[in-house]
Amino acid sequence: MGGRFSSPLFERRLYNGKRKCCFTRKSPIYSLFNPITDAFHIIHGPIGCASYTWDIRGSLSSDEEGYRNSYSTDLRERDVIFGGQKKLAAAVDEVMAIHSPKVIFIYATCIVGVIGDDIDAVCREAEEKYQIRVIPVKSPGFSGTKKTGYKMACNAIMSLVTPKFLPKKTHGVNILGDFNLAGEMWIIKNYLRRIGVEVVANITGDAKVEDLKKAPAAQLNLVQCAGSMTYLAKQMEEVFSIPFIKVSFFGVTDTSDSLMRIAYAVGDKEVIMRAKAFIEEEKNRVIPLLNKYRNNLEGKKAAIYVGGGFKAISLIRQFHEFGMNTVMVGTQTGSKDDYEVIQHLVDEDAVILDDANPAELEAFMKEMGADILVGGVKERPLAYKLGIAFCDHNHERKHPLAGYEGTLNFASEINLSMNSPVWEVIGGMKNV
Repeated sequence: MGGRFSSPLFERRLYNGKRKCCFTRKSPIYSLFNPITDAFHIIHGPIGCASYTWDIRGSLSSDEEGYRNSYSTDLRERDVIFGGQKKLAAAVDEVMAIHSPKVIFIYATCIVGVIGDDIDAVCREAEEKYQIRVIPVKSPGFSGTKKTGYKMACNAIMSLVTPKFLPKKTHGVNILGDFNLAGEMWIIKNYLRRIGVEVVANITGDAKVEDLKKAPAAQLNLVQCAGSMTYLAKQMEEVFSIPFIKVSFFGVTDTSDSLMRIAYAVGDKEVIMRAKAFIEEEKNRVIPLLNKYRNNLEGKKAAIYVGGGFKAISLIRQFHEFGMNTVMVGTQTGSKDDYEVIQHLVDEDAVILDDANPAELEAFMKEMGADILVGGVKERPLAYKLGIAFCDHNHERKHPLAGYEGTLNFASEINLSMNSPVWEVIGGMKNV
């Protein structure tokens, strides 16, 4: 067993939760709904809360683009004193008059939680008036951490997809926790089509309301973003009797393993044969190309700080494929089980962090001599300040990193970033 923990895990989140917002801290709630291409979003609160929703994901659409916009009731001092329910009802009327949406999500922010607006009543009246789903999302920031926000989002999705009567099961699957960043959902769906597996619903990348409502008919759920969607998968298993497996499409190893696990879970001999043939074909195509990058990457040290534990595990395996060693790894929402797997994947002296702050990240990257940090946009300035290469693996990115194609993109980006001559210049300036 390897890895050393920087401090007792899970004991710091109570403190750290005080500085977090389940709605706006990287917008965990909104980011799950945003990729539903024909949904409309009203943020009931001050305009500042809505600013966090602006183009927060690189989610692509094969059809409508209305999901790129969000709407705010722009609560002011007067609304705080006298209440904002009338303003919210008027906002719903305006959205309906202009856009005629199929579903509206209404998000309650901190101010609404304090003044006590009854958004449930507004939603019920709007549903009766317009005969569409108007779904309240209780998301005041002080409710908890990022994990709390994900649970609230999953509850709202369950409210949308639960039918009056359970439909007959199909032979298809639902994909949970892929948000079609840079078209990654299309890559995964193409893989599944190639091996003969039908996709019933995408939850929520490039999703449409009517497709989401078909989700209860699937025979299997594939959970890709475990941090955000495991809770929903467990709900669907209990209510709809749909089993789930966790999958990852980051790296050659995890992509291949996931496709085979899906094939065996579906239980069709033809699907299993096609999956084996497809994986062999893709490995023969991709691995020789990866080996060219490996010559530049072998022996380098990587640091990882991402949202979910499952992604961190995949990244450790990807770096191993490149001949690189992961010397520091941390997550924001990783579970105890995730950290146990991580501890077995890294060396004895590797540092394992849970929900770290910038000072800790800086200290351990310097101590471990990391050559590159993989993280989100918040970590980019930190890495550059230290003269360390950086790779953005966050939801704002515009290029796919999933699947066999994404593995080549990832290797190319790691190579370009880490072996750029700029680091020699910066190193020389530090020594002056």
